[in-house]
Amino acid sequence: MGTYLATVHRQGAAVWGGANTFNRLMRYAHPQVKLIDFSPGEKFLVTYSSHEPSNPRDANRVVINIFDVRTGKMMRDFKGSADEFAVGGAGGVAGNSWPVFRWGGGKEDKYFAKLGKNMISVYETETFSLIDKKSLKVENVVDFSWSPTDPIIALFVPELGGGNQPARVSLVQMPGKEELRQKNLFSISDCKMYWQSNGDYLAVKADRYTKTKKSTYTGFELFRIKERDIPIEVLELDNKNDKIIAFAWEPKGHRFAVIHGDNPRPDVSFYSMRSTHNLGRVAKLTTLKGKQANALFWSPGGRFIVLAGLKGFNGQLEFFNVDELETMATAEHFMATDVEWDPTGRYVATSVTSVHEMENGFNIWSFNGKLLYRILKDHFFQFLWRPRPPSFLTPEKEEEIARNLKKYSKKYEAEDQDVSMLLSEQDREKRRMLKEEWEKWVSEWRRAQEEEKLERQKLRDGEASDEEEEYEAKEVEVEEVLDVSEEVLSFEE
Repeated sequence: MGTYLATVHRQGAAVWGGANTFNRLMRYAHPQVKLIDFSPGEKFLVTYSSHEPSNPRDANRVVINIFDVRTGKMMRDFKGSADEFAVGGAGGVAGNSWPVFRWGGGKEDKYFAKLGKNMISVYETETFSLIDKKSLKVENVVDFSWSPTDPIIALFVPELGGGNQPARVSLVQMPGKEELRQKNLFSISDCKMYWQSNGDYLAVKADRYTKTKKSTYTGFELFRIKERDIPIEVLELDNKNDKIIAFAWEPKGHRFAVIHGDNPRPDVSFYSMRSTHNLGRVAKLTTLKGKQANALFWSPGGRFIVLAGLKGFNGQLEFFNVDELETMATAEHFMATDVEWDPTGRYVATSVTSVHEMENGFNIWSFNGKLLYRILKDHFFQFLWRPRPPSFLTPEKEEEIARNLKKYSKKYEAEDQDVSMLLSEQDREKRRMLKEEWEKWVSEWRRAQEEEKLERQKLRDGEASDEEEEYEAKEVEVEEVLDVSEEVLSFEE
């Protein structure tokens, strides 16, 4: 939420902040800490380190600590071999994924969970122990993700027994662990889950095998989380064999964008979960053909999106208005590696990090694609906007303000005018005072000159020295010989 800036050191982590000064507020001791993660409401800090064992045959040891951010008190630690903290536990997918513990939805920071072998361990932060003292048993679970706003877990179990047991996506409510909805999926090769920022929708991207099992095609299962019985819709693209390159929900909105097709010029399609005629159906808004884009970056406020061509596309940028379905600008930031919207949605930063040898630095653009600032910096590693704390207004109040913006605008424009009148009045007053000060200074010197007039006259034997007409200017030329020298020159025949 932008309250703290965290730094990582050999001895542990530290947070910095303060309204007027920027001081270190707290330290968290954890030797050789490598990774850190804040809970969504900033109440807790999770730190991670892994240590080489003395015996090379042993697995790496992992230490994870959870601290209370404000007091610095360690609430719980987890220790074990690296395998235990690998995704899916021992025998799961290789490699650690960070964060190991994923935090439950919302800013309350009540729950955090970790994927294990055939289970998901869900902890609550009152006692830092497992809910009901036991993990959630789910045979062969390979992935899960929390709703961003509610204590709901979406989990994925792949196909088993050569297709006899279908893959499935389940929605499980905490802390009761009751299953809210389940969907069986057949002939699945892979699955990814995407939550919309308000937790209103969940999109499950399912890659399915064709009948011959030689190739795959992609479809989406769209869950309407906040509606009764959580209805699910299936969406297939017009050409279902198109490869899906990117997918992204509109923040705080009901639309999503998909990049699909084959390089070098895939298509970009926009869909809405609320079509004009039928609010309960997904509808396509438009398809932009043949774009040099492979990544989607929605503005945090929705409505605007940057279609970016990173890596192979050399930093092509298209600033698109989804309300009007029109391109506002196209631009290029050569070799760009990252695109970051600022939290207000007014600016976009594109940067070239030191992944590349050249062109390191960043550009700042306005939301509609105007280049505002450019700086080149060698060995440029990271660009971060400071997050904005959440608004004090309720979503209803924000909506009401957006609806009555014209009314508010008039009120604030009048206030602005008053302020500018006051400022110009203050300016006039300041100028008047400066002028008065100047005139006072001039009259002081005039008075001093008058007082000294007789004195000056006396010094000049009664001649007045102040009246200019008393003087007569004459030009006098004076010649003066400065030096004479004689030199004898001999002329040779």
